[in-house]
Amino acid sequence: KAWNVLALDGSNWQRIDLFDFQRDIEGRVVENISKRCGGFLRKLSLRGCLGVGDNALRTFAQNCRNIEVLNLNGCTKITDATCTSLSKFCSKLRHLDLASCTSITNLSLKALSEGCPLLEQLNISWCDQVTKDGIQALVRGCGGLKALFLKGCTQLEDEALKYIGAHCPELVTLNLQTCLQITDDGLITICRGCHKLQSLCASGCSNITDAILNALGQNCPRLRILEVARCSQLTDVGFTTLARNCHELEKMDLEECVQITDSTLIQLSIHCPRLQVLSLSHCELITDDGIRHLGNGACAHDRLEVIELDNCPLITDASLEHLKSCHSLERIELYDCQQITRAGIKRLRTHLPNIKVHAYFAPVTPPPSVGGSRQRFCRCCIIL
Repeated sequence: KAWNVLALDGSNWQRIDLFDFQRDIEGRVVENISKRCGGFLRKLSLRGCLGVGDNALRTFAQNCRNIEVLNLNGCTKITDATCTSLSKFCSKLRHLDLASCTSITNLSLKALSEGCPLLEQLNISWCDQVTKDGIQALVRGCGGLKALFLKGCTQLEDEALKYIGAHCPELVTLNLQTCLQITDDGLITICRGCHKLQSLCASGCSNITDAILNALGQNCPRLRILEVARCSQLTDVGFTTLARNCHELEKMDLEECVQITDSTLIQLSIHCPRLQVLSLSHCELITDDGIRHLGNGACAHDRLEVIELDNCPLITDASLEHLKSCHSLERIELYDCQQITRAGIKRLRTHLPNIKVHAYFAPVTPPPSVGGSRQRFCRCCIIL
C-alpha cells in the first residue's frame, strides 16, 4: 500500500521518457499521465510515439502547465493544433523537439512565439513546410533562443537567417544541414549577429564559400564545432583565417571539402590545441606531410580522439607512424586508402593497443580462375 501511494504521488513523476514503450503508447496513456502528474511534470519524452495526436496533447498541455522540456520527435500525427495548445497553456516551455513532425507549418512557430517566450531550444528538422515567414514570427517572440535545429528545412532562404541574426544574440547552436538555398549572405548575417555561436552545421549547403569561414573567424571566437561536409567551394585560404581566430575548435567535419590541402592541417595543428574529432574523408589532396604536422601539433598528445581519412588516396603507412604519439586516439577511418597496409596498422596498434581501425583490404593474392573465367571477389571490411 505504501508503494502504491508513492506510485500515485505526482510529485515523484517530474521526468518521464516513454521511448522504450513507443509502439504501445496511445493518446489515452498520455492523457492519464498528465492527469496523474499535473503541475509536477517538468520533462516528458514521447519520441517516436506514433499513436499520440493533437487531442491527447491538448489534454496534456491543460494539465501540465509547468512543463519545461517536451520531446515529440517523430510523432507524425502532430499538427499545428498541438503548438496552439502549448502556446495557450505551457508558458514555461524551454526545450521543444518537433523533428520529423512534417505537418508542422508557420502557424506553429507563430503560436510558440506568442505563448512560449522562454523557449531556448527548438528542433524543427525535416519540417519542410516551414518558410522564412515562420522563422520571422518565431524569433520576434523568442529572442532568447540558444539552439535552433533546422536540418532539412529545404524552403529556408537567406532571409530567414537574417531574421535569426537580428533577433537571437544568445544563439549558441545552429543546424542548417541540407538547407540547399542558403548562401554566404545569410550565414554572414548569423556570424555578425550571433557572437556566442559555438556550433554550426552547414553540411550540404554547397553554395557557401570562404566568405563564411572569414566571417566566423572575425565574429565567432568561441566556435567549437564546425560541420561543412560537401561544401566543395571551401579552400585553404578560408580555413587559415578560421584556425587563426577560433582556437577553441574541438570538432570539424570537412568531408568532401575537396579543395583543401596539407596547408589547412598545418594551420589547425598550430592554432587549434583542443581539436578532438577531425573528418577529412574524400579530401583527396591530403598527404602524409599534413598528417605529420597534425601528429606533431598541440592537440595530438592528449586531445585528438578521432580522425577520418576515408578515400584519401595519397595517405600511406607513413601517416600511421606520425599518429603514434596521439595517445588519446580512439578511432581512425581508412576505408579506400589503398596505400595503407595491414603491417602499418599492426605497427600503429603496438603503440595504441586500444585504437579501433576501420579499413578495406583487397585480397592478397589474385583470385583463381575457375572454368576458364576469373571469379569475382569483393573487398572485405575489417575492424581491427
